[in-house]
Amino acid sequence: MLRQVQQMQGRMEKLQKELEHETVQASAGGGAVTAVVSGTQKIVSVRIDSDAAGDAEMLQDLVVLAVNEAIEKSKQMASEKMSALTSGLGLPPGLL
Repeated sequence: MLRQVQQMQGRMEKLQKELEHETVQASAGGGAVTAVVSGTQKIVSVRIDSDAAGDAEMLQDLVVLAVNEAIEKSKQMASEKMSALTSGLGLPPGLL
């Protein structure tokens, strides 16, 4: 049992390192703003189309939308990978 737990810890650490290097992206305003977020929910980049820079209030809203969507995609990706890792353990969902 202890060996199984140690193996799982090792796999989880490996998965965390992999997630640091994986990214997802989301855009808002028809591509006017694009946000890229890592699998550990860190913002990697935000790209803003120069045409969107004219209206500051709209631009702020688009940045927030794109970043929030990218973070949600990142969380979903991490959750799916974690579920795949823990599926054979018979643990209740969300425990890890």
